[in-house]
Amino acid sequence: QVQLAESGGGSVQAGGSLRLSCSVSGNPTSSSSCLSWFRESSGKEREAVAALATDGDPTYADSVKGRFTISQDDAKKTLFLQMNDLNTDDTGFYYCAAAASWYCRTGRRIPARGVSVWGQGTQVSVSS
Repeated sequence: QVQLAESGGGSVQAGGSLRLSCSVSGNPTSSSSCLSWFRESSGKEREAVAALATDGDPTYADSVKGRFTISQDDAKKTLFLQMNDLNTDDTGFYYCAAAASWYCRTGRRIPARGVSVWGQGTQVSVSS
């Protein structure tokens, strides 16, 4: 199984940027080989904001498209989320997540129920 640990969260003003990192350790299985980023804000469900498809194409929630970039190092040991042009709606707790490979193979948005491994999360606060 894999273990995930996020870092890089913090407080920024609207228009600023942050880069989140997720340390990936252990060995993935078919149920935990699809890496993604989720976020959870007050009063809202945890939702996927970015994921890497098997072919390497990134997918994004409409709310972050054009502003966020998901990437991975060559060794597949670190997942990144570059967040630019942040706004107050981006405030929330961000999680690195590992889901079943099917989601990455199909390119479908990953539901929270499809996640098998979660990181501990990191807080992102954006002020106006």
